[in-house]
Amino acid sequence: MAEEEHSSSTWHNSEQSDLASTSSYRRPSLTSHDDSAESAGPGHILRPGSPQPRMSSDSGGISSGSKWRDTSTALSDSQEIPPSNPEIVETTFDENVLRVLCDMDCGVPLLLDRIKQSMVSCREASVFFKKRALIEEEYGKTLQKLARSTSEVYSMNDGKAGTFVTAWQNSMKIHEVLGDNRIRFSQHLNEMSEELANIAKEVDKNRKSTKELATRYERALQESESFTEKCKNRLEVTTEELERLLLQKEGESFKDNTVQTRAGTTGGKRVIGKAVAKGGLLLKGKNPGNIQRQEDDIRSRMSVASDAFRKSVIDTQAMRQEYFNFQLPRILRALKECSDEIDLGTQYHLTRYAFLFESILLNDGSALVPPKDEGGHSVGLKIAMEAIDNRGDFRTYMQNYAYAHSVSPTKGPRREGPSDEGFLPALSSRNSDKPPTPSSATHVNGYNSSDKGRPTFGIDLGEQMARDDVDIPPIMRRCCEAIEKYGINSQGIYRLSGTTSKVAKLKQLLDKDLEAVNLDVHEWSSDINNVTSVLKMWLRELPEPLMTFSLQQGFIEAAKIENDRLRHIRLHERVNDLPDPNYATLKYLLGHLHRINQHASENSMTNQNLAIVFGPTLFGQSAPTAGPSSSIADAPYQNQVSQIVQSIKPTLSLS
Repeated sequence: MAEEEHSSSTWHNSEQSDLASTSSYRRPSLTSHDDSAESAGPGHILRPGSPQPRMSSDSGGISSGSKWRDTSTALSDSQEIPPSNPEIVETTFDENVLRVLCDMDCGVPLLLDRIKQSMVSCREASVFFKKRALIEEEYGKTLQKLARSTSEVYSMNDGKAGTFVTAWQNSMKIHEVLGDNRIRFSQHLNEMSEELANIAKEVDKNRKSTKELATRYERALQESESFTEKCKNRLEVTTEELERLLLQKEGESFKDNTVQTRAGTTGGKRVIGKAVAKGGLLLKGKNPGNIQRQEDDIRSRMSVASDAFRKSVIDTQAMRQEYFNFQLPRILRALKECSDEIDLGTQYHLTRYAFLFESILLNDGSALVPPKDEGGHSVGLKIAMEAIDNRGDFRTYMQNYAYAHSVSPTKGPRREGPSDEGFLPALSSRNSDKPPTPSSATHVNGYNSSDKGRPTFGIDLGEQMARDDVDIPPIMRRCCEAIEKYGINSQGIYRLSGTTSKVAKLKQLLDKDLEAVNLDVHEWSSDINNVTSVLKMWLRELPEPLMTFSLQQGFIEAAKIENDRLRHIRLHERVNDLPDPNYATLKYLLGHLHRINQHASENSMTNQNLAIVFGPTLFGQSAPTAGPSSSIADAPYQNQVSQIVQSIKPTLSLS
């Protein structure tokens, strides 16, 4: 059979057979020339730019003039497959690499080994992400736990107050933010680790199935080639028998002639040996009729062997063409896609890891040094520490310490006394315990201490207490005593307002000369609501509310905590953060409200009702930086703070 050059440079991709689901090899069927023309229809999509189909001579077998087609396509010696709709594969797929792999004898094992290497790299990256996630999660949770416990322990101990405690609490909040960043980073790392593990598992599954399919096709082709070799040997043996019989028929001796073997065949001696072994049967009886019957029998067997050999050659050639021109490119393509999938997936997650790592470092930097253009109220760690004012804190501590110990002075050597007994004269910068004379009157915070008309409304609480040298504002003490004396059983005390003119008059008198006003007279004791209205007005007109602007948000955040015990602890901490004048005033006021509440069955002033009345009064208006909507939204929490603070009176040791 003559060899024929193939003009087509394409291979077929049968849409009816899937690479992953192919379970057995199907040999091509032999049909007529017309059937082959019909079978090369739209079901076979040609890919341009494919490797040239291999010739039968390249495989060492007997060539065939038949053109390769799919399993359902007939074999034809003359007709070529017409190109159908040229659907090209994705542009991202490297077809040049696929052509080179098709021309290589080791293309399949090359890709299998490459995929195995990629899976090892992918799994190593997955394990690294998993271990890094555990480290980051442990670090983040430990840092958050440390910051919270440190903040709670400091609030329970007798540490420094003022700017130091503010800076300390801000630094602990920054550490909580850093811990939260690390926890979120660990969550992303766990997700990437699981995704990489799934990619490696899926690619390994596809690799094994594709390898099994390639092995099945190669085994089927090898079996077909082995069967063709057997048919060829059978035909050669029959041919040798016929040649020997023809020599005997012509009267020539087998020993005087040399048996010629066919050129290009293998195993000639073995074939001749078989022929000689069977020659004894042929030499027995030289009857011409018997020789003719033997010749007819040998020719019949040789015809059958020739047809079987020819059919085997055609089937093997079709199978070889199918494997090298169709199945092998599909297998290589599937393996290359698996390799690209795991390589790109690993690279993507590594790039994502780098991006997340950079982002988490940027977030840490933003927490430590917040950008100035954000306009938020958060401060950085360095700014918080630099905001500590030791001199100011010490000055405030001296002032508050003097207030706390003015009632019961500490025991020690006396400073003042008769000069003849060796006592020092009174210092000009300090007032004596005796009432000052007009000539020795001094000025305290801009107010003349000898002047009885000392303003009370609208004056800073600390300035009032420093000016009057008291631990409780006198107006607070006098009003509360009058209310408890004449109105503790009054229905709706503090809820009902007094007469506007009376309230204005009482305010003017108290602001002019507090000591000269007698609240026991009938004018004020007959309608105690005037006194309660004046007291609430005094609290509202303080330049800074009793709860202070700086601690308002802390009280609101503490009130929003759902856990009851933790909410009480946080509110207790905020109360302890109040300046000493505010703390002492609040302590006295809450003791007064506690006594009012003890008669709630008569005056209907429960803790809740008192909280509704004094919530806005204690907090005042919103902080200057907050809008009016913030005050409205925080009103319920202000009332809740007021109610809870009253309920924790024994814990605060309020009198």
